[in-house]
Amino acid sequence: MEITQQEVRPGTVVITLSGKLLLGAEGGEMVKVVEERLAAGTRRFIFDLKGVTAIDSTGIGRFIASFNKIMGKGGEMRMAGASGHVLDSFRISLLDKVFKFYGSVEEAL
Repeated sequence: MEITQQEVRPGTVVITLSGKLLLGAEGGEMVKVVEERLAAGTRRFIFDLKGVTAIDSTGIGRFIASFNKIMGKGGEMRMAGASGHVLDSFRISLLDKVFKFYGSVEEAL
C-alpha cells in the first residue's frame, strides 16, 4: 500500500491511498499520518480511495480509529473515490452512514 498526502488548503489534507489496505504493518502507517497531521493542526481530512484495490476488516478498522482521533480533536473526515468492493465493504458494515462519501476529491472539497 502507498500513502501520499497533500495539504490543499490551510488545515485541510488529502491523503491518497493506493493498493491493498489489509492486515499488516503498512496499514498502520495511515493512522500514524493522521496522528502526525492532527498534532500539526490539521482538522479536515479527505481520504482519496480511488486507488484502493482491496480492503479487509483491519483496513476498515483503521478508518474507524482515524475517525475517532479526528472527531476527538473537533475535526472532519471525508471519503472520496471509493467504488466496487471497497465501497461495498463500507456499506455492508453500515459505515457509509457514519463516514461522508463523495465521488471524487473535488466533490469532497
